Amino acid sequence: MPETKKQGRPRHDDILTPGEWRIVNAIRHGMTSREIARKRGISIDAVKYHVTNILQKLNLSNRKQLRNWAGIARDSVLLTGESILNIKDTKDEKALFIQIGQISRNVKNISVTCKWYVEVLGLKELFSFGDMAFFECQGVRILLQETEDDLSSESIIYFQVEDIQAACAKMKSSGVVFLNAPHKIHTHANGTEEWMAFFNDPDERPLAIMSRVQSKTATT
Repeated sequence: MPETKKQGRPRHDDILTPGEWRIVNAIRHGMTSREIARKRGISIDAVKYHVTNILQKLNLSNRKQLRNWAGIARDSVLLTGESILNIKDTKDEKALFIQIGQISRNVKNISVTCKWYVEVLGLKELFSFGDMAFFECQGVRILLQETEDDLSSESIIYFQVEDIQAACAKMKSSGVVFLNAPHKIHTHANGTEEWMAFFNDPDERPLAIMSRVQSKTATT
């Protein structure tokens, strides 16, 4: 059954509530209602109820339009913060990409694979949440994600950029078609936000740009 509106819910000065923003970012990341329900611990009907409200608030017609909606929450550090890795640290200041920031790999059992990456490969686990875990190898991050899908699917290369909105706009002007709008996928305990946007190469294989943004007052 759809979730009922709680009495005394605090008012928000944003177009969407924090919970609705989480649903939006999950949809922009390509998650289905079933996947969102499992991740958020709510029913599929509740997800559909929230999606209907979100579409009405944003005057959008369907989930496809929502995936490409470029809205940003008012409290996001993407609006006022700074990139953790500055493009001025690279040799070519005209470069769009700073470096390869992440490579993803699907696994069948996240617990077993994480243990193997630590004990056998000797890699450092950075953090984990849900069915995902992140490791570091000489400055490049490796994302492991548990899935029931075919493991033969290709890994995704994530190119790190300083300003994900500017990079997205520049790439669009060069003819790149993005599969979704830049969206937040995670907020760390220290307030650092992780943002991503996906596109295909000429052979229709997935690639992504990513940016890590922190408050200007945060310590690194």
